[in-house]
Amino acid sequence: MSLLANLQAGKLHDFHGGIHPPERKAPANINPIVDAGLPDELVLQIRQHIGQPARLRVKVGSRVLKGERLTDADNPMMIPVHAPTSGTVVAIEHRPLCHPSGLDGECVIVAPDGKDEWRPRFPMSDIEALGADVLLERIHESGITGLGGAGFPAHVKLRPRKKAIETLIINAVECEPYISADDRLMREHAGDILHGVAILRQIVQPGLTVIAVEDNKPEALAALREANTSEQVLVVPVPTKYPSGGEKQLIEIITGQQVPHNGLPADIGIVVQNVGTAFAVKRAVIDDEPLIQRVVTIAGECFAEKCNAWVRIGTPVRYLLKRFGFTPGPEPRVIMGGPMMGFTLHTAAAPVIKGSNCVLAPSQHELSPPVEEQPCIRCSQCADACPASLLPQQLYWHARANEHDKLNSHNLFDCIECGACAWVCPSQIPLVQYYRVAKADIRQAQREAELAEHAKKRFEARQARLEREKVERQERQQKAAAERKARMAEQAAAGGEDPVAAALARVKARQQAESTDDMAAARAARKEEARRNRERKAAVAAAPATDDKSSAVAAAIARAKARKAAQTDTGSEVPASAAADDKKSAVAAAVARAKARKAAQQAEQGEPAETDAPVDDKKAAVAAAVARAKARKAAQQAEQNEPAEADAPVDDKKAAVAAAVARAKARKAAQQAEQSEPAEADAPADDKKAAVAAAVARAKARKAAQQAEQNEPAEADAPVDDKKAAVAAAIARAKARKAAKESEQVEGKDAPADDDKKAAIRAAVAKAKARRAAASNQSEPEDES
Repeated sequence: MSLLANLQAGKLHDFHGGIHPPERKAPANINPIVDAGLPDELVLQIRQHIGQPARLRVKVGSRVLKGERLTDADNPMMIPVHAPTSGTVVAIEHRPLCHPSGLDGECVIVAPDGKDEWRPRFPMSDIEALGADVLLERIHESGITGLGGAGFPAHVKLRPRKKAIETLIINAVECEPYISADDRLMREHAGDILHGVAILRQIVQPGLTVIAVEDNKPEALAALREANTSEQVLVVPVPTKYPSGGEKQLIEIITGQQVPHNGLPADIGIVVQNVGTAFAVKRAVIDDEPLIQRVVTIAGECFAEKCNAWVRIGTPVRYLLKRFGFTPGPEPRVIMGGPMMGFTLHTAAAPVIKGSNCVLAPSQHELSPPVEEQPCIRCSQCADACPASLLPQQLYWHARANEHDKLNSHNLFDCIECGACAWVCPSQIPLVQYYRVAKADIRQAQREAELAEHAKKRFEARQARLEREKVERQERQQKAAAERKARMAEQAAAGGEDPVAAALARVKARQQAESTDDMAAARAARKEEARRNRERKAAVAAAPATDDKSSAVAAAIARAKARKAAQTDTGSEVPASAAADDKKSAVAAAVARAKARKAAQQAEQGEPAETDAPVDDKKAAVAAAVARAKARKAAQQAEQNEPAEADAPVDDKKAAVAAAVARAKARKAAQQAEQSEPAEADAPADDKKAAVAAAVARAKARKAAQQAEQNEPAEADAPVDDKKAAVAAAIARAKARKAAKESEQVEGKDAPADDDKKAAIRAAVAKAKARRAAASNQSEPEDES
């Protein structure tokens, strides 16, 4: 009653901040509402409201009637979309959306057939006999959302709350510049609006209903007051100030109360609905006409015809530009909404949706394009103009730094994005754009956090289920073990055999048997390997030397294959005595032995009768020395390549071949040395110094022999008259004997093998001369003196 008295007395309140931008409403508000006509195609966004998109119920090729539902709402936050005219669904695809982001979204494309044929309708006349639930269902099925621009589902706002609704406010302020759709609607359809208000009152049951109209709309005020016949409905003019049409600001103007932070008007017993929404409720409930068209203001100097028009939902903006004579300027812009809260369209293909109240195409001098922003000078004009009593400057800094916690602490979501702060900013900073982006980021982060929390709960539930199943499984296993133990105890008590002990005994017996068999097989394998090694050694010792290199190589390959086959037989599980030699290896070994015997026979036939006969031929001596050197070298290589143990198996085929070749070369060199060596040919030499000493001794012997030959008389039995000659001869003979003894002593040691051909020749010549000198000295008469 106090509120009613204050309103009747004209007592209103004020809110913080606000601005007074140029109105510019007159050009479009002069003429009555016109019909925008029917475009060639209608692009109907599936989601045109705050909430979830509804579920499609049509498909491509379906024929639809005017007012027919294209989508079905499965929950209260889904709002159905209806066909604005009859026609055919030609596509369901992604098209540009009517949204600041300019993104694409799922749309239903309807091609009108020109008949404008309605679906069956069921009008209502007696609304007082209907309950609130029936009315809310009718409003929901008609797809009505708030037509003030926010797009919140109307039936959700009107549902009963815990706190009774005391005041119903119909918002007819329309404070933003250029927009005059609600003003024109109130002038021409005041009666329908009041019928809609009566339906809202039937649902909400408020104590007082207030229709708030800005005082710059005298014609609308007069029309509403003339059509109003209820004492519970007051038509109240409010001062012209932007943004007095905001929900929270209008509540504060009418009642003096402020909506709490993160709260709703229903929390203080107030519901606010737009005047266009009240008109749509009347059409939906009484006429059974869903929300398929609305009044849209066509404004801006770039339009040849400025007016308010009935535009069907889904009409492309490009059709309106063509219909009302759009003339683009140097930098054309098309704004969906007003200059304060609207947004620039990215493409003219975007459609009109339920929340579209204005299409603005201003010229450059009428509304200058955005300029480059300048640094903030901290003038605080934005804070003075903010109607929500926020700190726009702090919100700006935190939004640029993506500091979401600080934005929440500064109540970012209380911002109604009215644009008053950006309007007064001397640095031309688009503050509202920063706030919109920050809000979207925070909502996305909240959705991700909710999904993560949901996933965490699912994971924890799964882990709990797995743990529960594990415990249950362990309990079942323990129970089964206890039952088995009880049965075994009963069997033991009855005198039966313990099955567990019997099973363990069988396992131990099997393991022992397997270990015994393995040990026996290993012993048999070792014995067979030793036998094969002994046979191999005997064969090598019995085989005669051969000059045929290919026979030696073949024999070595045969022996390597035989050893490999023996190893394979030994590593198998069957006994070694039962393994058979490879047929090819045996044949190759036999062929090699036959060739070796033949070569030995040839060597015996060609061997000289006496190997110790003196050699006078110089070439034979040279050949004998070379042969001895090669024999010694081959013997050393054979000793180096010979394995430490004669019975060790040879695994490497190449090593076996190399050893066999070395041994064949050694045998061949030994045979050649035996055939041509006049003296002791088997004396090895290792010391280089001994070789040098032998060479020096041979040189001395050669010199002494030469001197002896020079001093020797022609006839050995001739008497020696000259005393000096006899003494010289005796000295020469003594030197020769001494040199011969030193030569024999040196040769009795290990003489080094000289690979140099010249050294061998010199040594052979020296020895021949030493023997000749010794023979000469033995035939001389000894000097008794």
